[in-house]
Amino acid sequence: MSYLILVRHGQSVWNLEKKFTGWVDVDLTENGRSEAKKAGKLIKQEKIEVDLYYSSFQLRAKNTLKIIQEELQDFKEVKNAWELNERHYGALTGLNKDEMKKKIGEQKIHQFRRSWDLRPDPLDKKNPYHPINIETYKEIPLEKIPDTESLKDTYERVIKFYSNELKNIMNENILISAHGNSIRALCKHLFDLDENEISKLEIPTGNPLLLEYKGSKISKAKYLDKERATDLLVF
Repeated sequence: MSYLILVRHGQSVWNLEKKFTGWVDVDLTENGRSEAKKAGKLIKQEKIEVDLYYSSFQLRAKNTLKIIQEELQDFKEVKNAWELNERHYGALTGLNKDEMKKKIGEQKIHQFRRSWDLRPDPLDKKNPYHPINIETYKEIPLEKIPDTESLKDTYERVIKFYSNELKNIMNENILISAHGNSIRALCKHLFDLDENEISKLEIPTGNPLLLEYKGSKISKAKYLDKERATDLLVF
């Protein structure tokens, strides 16, 4: 038996401000740090020894994992993978979701957030929020950095990383700190969800999703914070 623990970062500053964040490298709020601390305590209660830790390149995911490791008193090296980054929201980046609902309509914003293959307009490369202008991403080859992404685009980079890096080590206990859309993408693959089902999957901040494996199959899946759990659709 082995375990995969998926944690969406705790609440970020732009989550609180209801902004499209994507690849902008914002940090956690105090509430986000509290969520991460609680996540660490809940994981500790499961008495699972984590063998491998992964995080995206982004500060909110890195700091969530740092807090979790402090709670676990386990300071193994973390492998950072840009492929686990949040979806790039293109020209929506930095805009307020509520204001954009009023401007272009709630249905259109819902399509941008939940559709499978709809991309927002690309973000201008001169925009300070474009990843090429953010120090965090200087190690990523320019041709790999997107101007905008659909969930399908996010899925393709996440699953390529999963296939190359994780698929053959699922006998280990692995903890991944990432983002709403990169975790949704991974869940689509792991739970074999279709394009309609993935549009309904919500990933709460700072609530560990524990997947129990028997061999190569998921035998159980549950959120550790039951009060903040969302429907997993298949379990």
